[in-house]
Amino acid sequence: MKIKRYKILLVAVGLAAVSVAAFAIDLGDVLKVVGIGALVSEFREPLNRTINDTLKENDAEVMGATKVVPIFSVGRGVFVGAAQIVGVPEAVKKVQAVAQVEIAMGDAKLQAYIPVSTKTPGKNPQRVPNVGVSALIDIRV
Repeated sequence: MKIKRYKILLVAVGLAAVSVAAFAIDLGDVLKVVGIGALVSEFREPLNRTINDTLKENDAEVMGATKVVPIFSVGRGVFVGAAQIVGVPEAVKKVQAVAQVEIAMGDAKLQAYIPVSTKTPGKNPQRVPNVGVSALIDIRV
């Protein structure tokens, strides 16, 4: 009887450990999604000004409206950084994020950055025309 109780206790502890480990992985993904999105939301104006000033100082000033938005990976569904977008003011207002699409092509890898009207990874992103990406901001997590 005691051996049976120990086996049940051991199985219960093992299942609890696996559940905690699975939760930690999910929590890490959530922190990446929320953390980068929150950082970009908090610092988008100073980042945008800094990029504009730096480009202007280097005779590479962009023409049009600019804004900093998060980048999300279409394949992974998580935020992976930020981008400055530039374009027609009405179109720039519609952009909520930049979708990053990666395609393996033999020994090469193609990365496309597409301004989209949603900032929810996993939703079907709709491209916003008349807007392009003028700068990438790499956020290490």
